[in-house]
Amino acid sequence: MNSNTRENYQRLISAVQALPASPTAVAHPCDEASLSGAVDAAKLGIIVPILVGPRHKILLVAAAAKINIAEYEIIDVEHSHAAAAKAVALVREGHAEMLMKGSLSSDELLAAVVKRETGLRTARRLSHCFIMDVPHHGNVLIITDAAINIFPTLEDKVDIVQNAIDLAHALQIESPKVAILSAMEKVNPKLQSTVEAAALCKMADRGQITGGVLDGPLALDNAISPEAARIKNIAGPVAGHADILVVPDLEAGNMLAKSLSFLMDADSAGIVLGARVPITLTSRADSVQSRLASCAVSALVAHQRRETAAKVS
Repeated sequence: MNSNTRENYQRLISAVQALPASPTAVAHPCDEASLSGAVDAAKLGIIVPILVGPRHKILLVAAAAKINIAEYEIIDVEHSHAAAAKAVALVREGHAEMLMKGSLSSDELLAAVVKRETGLRTARRLSHCFIMDVPHHGNVLIITDAAINIFPTLEDKVDIVQNAIDLAHALQIESPKVAILSAMEKVNPKLQSTVEAAALCKMADRGQITGGVLDGPLALDNAISPEAARIKNIAGPVAGHADILVVPDLEAGNMLAKSLSFLMDADSAGIVLGARVPITLTSRADSVQSRLASCAVSALVAHQRRETAAKVS
């Protein structure tokens, strides 16, 4: 598959267009990028946006950018903090099944999400996944966590890995291959990430992490290049064929994702998992395709949760 034509992302968008549009609380869409992103996704039938923010600001942005928002509900609140709180409340009340970041900061939105009494916490830790569409790479790569957990503990990484596996299932990857990354392939007590990689793999063997195939520690080249894995005599289903790259810490993940974006011209969609609903995080620097892909990924996760809930009931 030639990723230069963004076929991976287009496939995601096409898949979600066959599903019912997901009601989505858009927190503080008060700049052109965030408002147009929500409206573009609505036009493609991915979401039904509920615009939460100061009405006058939203209308001013829409008028200046010539964005028609006449058919979309606006819930008027006075500022970005109130928009985050109200958007979360809409989810808690069952009016929305997705949360989308507008022009407020990620920290501001997530602060409302993690509040114990009024937020959207679950037993899982929140984690972020980049879904990267890399030119000349046959499948999307999920990179986690490059945006929320700065120095995750082994316990944190269990949730980070499970969140990513569940995301892969929503993307129709039946048994995702998970590479636990480090700087080397051998367990070295002097390098904590290698010890934690080995522990995560053993936890998967014991059923503490389910739904994917884990291997690690693996260096990046051995995780994504079959030739590199062959040269180093690293066997197994994950080596050279990883769907999910679990990084040691936020710095490593952030550098990896941005290297792919700016040196390899990769597109990146972003989603936060571990809350009651998927949370779409976009940046002002994101392309239109990346914004739509972020919405599409969240919508696929929301659809999977609907189906799971229906089976349970």
